[in-house]
This record gives sequence, C-alpha cells and structure tokens, in this order.
Amino acid sequence: MNEAELITFFKDIHAHPELGFAEKRTTAKVLRALRAHGIRTLDTGLPTGTIAVVGGRRPGRTIGLRCDMDALPIQEETGLDYASVNPGVMHACGHDAHTSIMLAAATLLKAEEDQLDGSVKIIFQPSEESANGASRVMATGLLDDVDEFYAVHCYPWFRSGTLGIREGAVMAAPDSFRIEVRGRGVHAAQPFKGVDPIPAAATIALAAQGILRRTVDPFSPAVLSVTHIAAGSTWNVLPDSALLEGTVRTLNPQDRERIRAELRQLSQSVAEAHGCTAAFHWGAGPAAVINDAALCDAARRLALEMGFRVERQEDTMGGEDFSVYLEKRPGAFLRVGTGGGYPSHHAKYCVDPSALWPAARFFACLAMERARP
Repeated sequence: MNEAELITFFKDIHAHPELGFAEKRTTAKVLRALRAHGIRTLDTGLPTGTIAVVGGRRPGRTIGLRCDMDALPIQEETGLDYASVNPGVMHACGHDAHTSIMLAAATLLKAEEDQLDGSVKIIFQPSEESANGASRVMATGLLDDVDEFYAVHCYPWFRSGTLGIREGAVMAAPDSFRIEVRGRGVHAAQPFKGVDPIPAAATIALAAQGILRRTVDPFSPAVLSVTHIAAGSTWNVLPDSALLEGTVRTLNPQDRERIRAELRQLSQSVAEAHGCTAAFHWGAGPAAVINDAALCDAARRLALEMGFRVERQEDTMGGEDFSVYLEKRPGAFLRVGTGGGYPSHHAKYCVDPSALWPAARFFACLAMERARP
C-alpha cells in the first residue's frame, strides 16, 4: 500500500461509518486489503473486527498495534466531498484514520517481513466508543502472547507531522452513575398528601458538586458531572420518581472508589431526609490509561530520529478502553497530530489526510524496533 492508496482507503472508510459491532463493511474492506497483501488474519469470533499477524519467522518479541474502527451517532457537518453517506452516523473521533494508519503499517511490515524479528499483531478493534470492545477482544486469548501494546489516536490540536507522547496517566477512568429517587406521586395541588422526589433530586445534584472538595486531593485530577435530570410528565402532578445521571472521571483508583462510595451515601442520605428512597447504580468504565515511561522514551527517540515534532500530550479526562490491554502488558497510547480545528465528537471534526502516511511509517518502524529480542 502506498500513500495514495492509503488516502483513498481512508476517504472510503470515512464516507461509510458504522457504529460499534456493526462495522461489517469496514471489517470486510480491511480483510480484503490484508489478504491482497498476503497478510494472515485471526478469527476473533466477534461480529466485527480482526487481528492481523505479520512475522513469526525469526525469534523475537510480539508487539501489538491497536486501532479502533467504530463511528459515532452524529450527523456530519464537515462539507467534505467524502462526507458520510450514512445519515446520523459519522467518524467524528478519527477511527477511520486509525484504521487506515494501522492497515498501512501492516502492509509496510509485511514488505519487510524477512527482516522482522518476532511478530506483530495488528488489532482492528470494534466498539471502542461503547467501552466494551477491548475487553471482548482480550477475552479471545489471541493476544495473550503480546509483550507490549501501542495505540494510535488522532489529535486535532497538533498539526500533521507532530506526535503527542507522554508517560503516566493520559486518559481517565470514565464511570457513569444513575440515581433514581422514589417518592409518592400526588396531585400538585395537594403536595402534603404525597412525597415529592424533586427537591431531593435537586439537593443531590447540588450537593454532589462538593464531593470532590471533601474527598479528593486538589492535586489529583477528578471530575463529577450531573448530565441528565428527569422528573414528571405534566405540570400539575408531582411524580413518583426523579432521575439523575452523570459521569465521574478519575486518574487515581483510590479516588475512583472514594467518590463512588461518597456519591452512593449522599444520594441515600439526602433521599431519606426528604422522606424518599434512592436506588444507586454505578456503571464502571475502563480504567485510566497509564503509559509506560520506558516505552514512551523509546517512542519519543524514534519519532525524533524520523523527523517528527514531539509534544507532550495534554491532560484530559476523556476515557479509552485501551486500558484493558495495559492491565495485561505495558504499552503506550500515542497521539498523531491531524489538525482540523474542531474537537473530537464534533459534527465538523475532520482529519488532515497528509498525517496518515507518516504515522503509518512510524508505527511500522516502532513495531520492528520493539520486536527485536
């Protein structure tokens, strides 16, 4: 695969986005390209996605290169001539670029297979946005022999030719919560005959903002956001229940557990004080992404040798299920500057195609270097 073929592939993937575990067209296109280059694939048994394997002819280590394939339920507004043809679905997080970069890296590695020590497994992962794709891929056991994992992710605030590399925590643990406050519904003209859940829910929403101040070191990043409140269906009836939903983002596992426990206790105590009950549900997301310092140093050195600009990744409380791989082996989540000017998950998000080929070369070279015994 050359640069022109890579860009053509990328534009086609961008124009045909698919949601998590529905990436059937994308998977088929990746498989055709891999097989056209004589690259072996492993059957994961999952509805979509695949794992490509290059090397294994010479002794060495096994390196995992991971990309994600799924799109988002967003109506595209980029105006690109290769914009999404699927209404309400868009590659607004760069997964089309990730897939294209790693496909090209696989073909570059295949071309150098006789010189490749060890082996490289290129993981075309489905369903990252739902945060359950990585765990299902890992559960196959097909990656148990991998020594190190590397992931690619686009970054619109760096221009093409720039890599973002930083050791330590680079993505947060993205958890969700749901609190249902139950009272007793009644006509709004006679509130004394029922138990109004709305004041309790409002108090919980306001008091939750103080949890971080009480439980988390101010030098330890954490976010708690109430994002959804719902109660009732009409103007003259007090409802039986009120609902709150939101998210907690942490980098420290101890902070994560303390916030969960405090939020549960708060919701139940406030509800009880208002004569209500509270059902608390915590949706645990993947852990924080922690980059290995030594592997980041190796990636940084290679990037500079190849002529990239290297910047430190910014702090972010976004989440990523790449952490599932890192719970088994060390690795690094690396950002590729792709310009564009709009943040990910925005309807006008776009990728500079000129960033793709240099990134593919980098990941291929990184894998070859790290696979040496």
